[in-house]
Amino acid sequence: MATSATGPSAFTRRGLLAATAGTLLLSACGRGEAGEGDPVSTVTPGGQGLLIGASLELTGPGAALGVLQHRALEITLESLNAKGVPVGNLRRAVRLEVRDNTGDAALAARHATELARDTGVHALVGGTMAETSIALAGVAQKERVPLLSLAFGDGIVLPLAQRTYVYKMTPDAGDMARRLARLIASQRLSRVALLAAAGLHGDSGVRAMTGALRTAGVALASGTRLPRTGEDFRRAARAATGSRPDGVVVWATAPDSAAAVGALRRAGYDGPVFLDAGAVAEQTLEAGNAALMEGAHAVHPTSLGGAMLTNTTMSALDRKEFIYRYVQLHGGFSGFAPYASDAVQLIADAARLSTSVDRGRIRAFLQNQVTEGMAGMYSFTPIRHGGMDQGSLGIYTVSAGAWTRVS
Repeated sequence: MATSATGPSAFTRRGLLAATAGTLLLSACGRGEAGEGDPVSTVTPGGQGLLIGASLELTGPGAALGVLQHRALEITLESLNAKGVPVGNLRRAVRLEVRDNTGDAALAARHATELARDTGVHALVGGTMAETSIALAGVAQKERVPLLSLAFGDGIVLPLAQRTYVYKMTPDAGDMARRLARLIASQRLSRVALLAAAGLHGDSGVRAMTGALRTAGVALASGTRLPRTGEDFRRAARAATGSRPDGVVVWATAPDSAAAVGALRRAGYDGPVFLDAGAVAEQTLEAGNAALMEGAHAVHPTSLGGAMLTNTTMSALDRKEFIYRYVQLHGGFSGFAPYASDAVQLIADAARLSTSVDRGRIRAFLQNQVTEGMAGMYSFTPIRHGGMDQGSLGIYTVSAGAWTRVS
């Protein structure tokens, strides 16, 4: 679980700016920054617990990611409640109210409204799809409830003036694209094709990869959008390979990522494949996918491979314990980033630091956290609400059916 970075190395220029801004903001933290005309929930969160609402994709097209984050929530909840969260003079239990949004943005928005107004949650977590997260973000801003998004897509926290209550746990598209472009250039590949998912995550990938490849001096041979989850990817794969690229970038979340790689292999393409962090889930290397994914490269938070497991920092030790508990409960662990665990810990830390479960105070302390979590490093500031710090990203390859860090 997340541990606050309070040592001497934590006092970066960004951290100092965040701390200074935080001091100025605390006097107004209960008011928020939504427009004057925005209605505010009439429910005042109360009780002795820290209540967190979650809208996740437990079924439907986003379940490959949503189910994993739900499992992460349950494990972290168990750990936090072993002692409780000190908030002022009380140790509060953390309670979760979880809803299945099935990947439906309208349903996610209804969940957020119900959780904010009727249930009176102190903060929200979710979803794992960009579309559901943006729907949640709109309600969170309107109701002035802090939201920590678990989805990929840069538009979730932008424009910042309209997302003052919204934070994103996942890496930014630009950071991932630049890391992949440098890797591609280092392998002396001159032309690559881009296969990008339908929807907002794919949109972010197209913009980011186009710019990053240009900067790296690599030509974009073709750009093709994948159809919706569950549809036939063969035509898109043939379009990508028809340009005879030296490599293919697949920018899609699981399960589409493995399905796209499979379609490329069946289309006769046997060259290098590069993936963004959203591609990595337990499902990615399950069953017949492992053989298809062999040799593929992915940019991902450095919590994925074995290097993290030899580390002795508090966050690394917490991750070891998380994996041990996950294997106990679910029988195995091939790798994913527990963004939801870090989100809950960040909310708990904000409540502890603010000595309150007031939504406005939690928001104010969230936006000034420089924290190392199980997935990676987060450096939130008043002018940056996401995502993960770019220094937390590494390059991994699938070797013998498992993720191995290469840089």
